[in-house]
Amino acid sequence: MVLAGIMLILFFGILYVRERSRLREMRRHLAYMADRLNELAEQPARMTGSVQLITEEQTLRELLESVNRWLDIAGQSATDYTKTERAMRKMLSNVSHDLKTPLTVVLGYAELLESDPHMASEERSRLLGQVHRKTLEVLRLMNEFFDLAKLEADDSELPLTELDIGELARRRILDYYDLLAGDEYEVDVVIPEEPVLAYANEEAVSRMMDNLLSNALRYGRSGRYLGLSIKRAGEHVVMEIADRGPGIPLQEQTRIFERLYTLQDSRNRNVQGSGLGLTITKRLAERIGGSIRLQSVPYVRTSFFVQLRAAAEFRK
Repeated sequence: MVLAGIMLILFFGILYVRERSRLREMRRHLAYMADRLNELAEQPARMTGSVQLITEEQTLRELLESVNRWLDIAGQSATDYTKTERAMRKMLSNVSHDLKTPLTVVLGYAELLESDPHMASEERSRLLGQVHRKTLEVLRLMNEFFDLAKLEADDSELPLTELDIGELARRRILDYYDLLAGDEYEVDVVIPEEPVLAYANEEAVSRMMDNLLSNALRYGRSGRYLGLSIKRAGEHVVMEIADRGPGIPLQEQTRIFERLYTLQDSRNRNVQGSGLGLTITKRLAERIGGSIRLQSVPYVRTSFFVQLRAAAEFRK
C-alpha cells in the first residue's frame, strides 16, 4: 500500500515536471513569436517574412500557420501599396508633363497676341485658333482624368439594358466615314443584319468604341486599314476593332491597359494619346460585366476584342 502511494506520488511528480517543462517551452515559443512579429512590425515597408520554429504542440503549429498566412497577406498588401504609390508618382509626373506642354503653348500664343496689338487680323485669327485647339486639348485630358477617377472610385451609375451592339457599331463607324474616305482606308465591317443584343450600357459601349476606333486610326495609320466586326459567341457578344499598323510588341502587351502608359516609340505628339483611353475602356468593360483583350502581330493585324454579356443569355 505504501509502495503504491509512493509510485502514485512519483507519477504525479513526473507529470508535474513534464507539464511545467512544456509550459516553459510554450512560453519561450510565444515570446519568440511576439519578438519576431514586433521586429516585422517595425519595418512595415518590408512586411515580408515569416515566423519559423519547431514544435510538437499542435495548437502552436496551428497558430503559426495562421500567423504566417496573415503575414503573407500583409506582405502582398505592402507590395501592392508600393506598386500603387510608384504608379501614382509616375502618373502625377506624366499628368504634369501632358498638361504643361499645351499650357506652355497657350501661354506663348497669348504673349504674342498681347505684345503685338497691330498684328494682322489673319495672323491673329490663326493664333487664336491655336489657343482654342490647345485649350480643348487640356480640357479633354482633364476630363479623361476625372472620368477615370470616377470609374475607379465606383462613383458613377452605369444602368444596364438590352442593347443592339450591331446597330450602335454602325452609327459609330459612320462618324469616321469622312476621315476614312479622305485617307483612303480599306474598311472591313462585318455586322450581322439581325440584332445582336447585349446586356450593356449604351454610353459605356459608345465610349469604348470611340476609344478603340480613334486608337486604331492614330496608331495604325500606316496600315490604312480598319476592321470592325460584331458577332454572337455563345453566352457573349464579341466586338473586334483591328488595324494593320506597327502594333504592340509582345513585351509591351501586358502593360498596355495601365494608366498613362504609352509606347516608347510613340512619343511623337502627332500620334501619341493621353495614355488613358485604353485604361478607361478596360474599366468601362469591367463595370458592365465585360472584358477586353489584345492580339497583335506588327504590320499584320492588331485587334482589340471586347466581350459583353449576351442579353438573351442574361435573361436565362
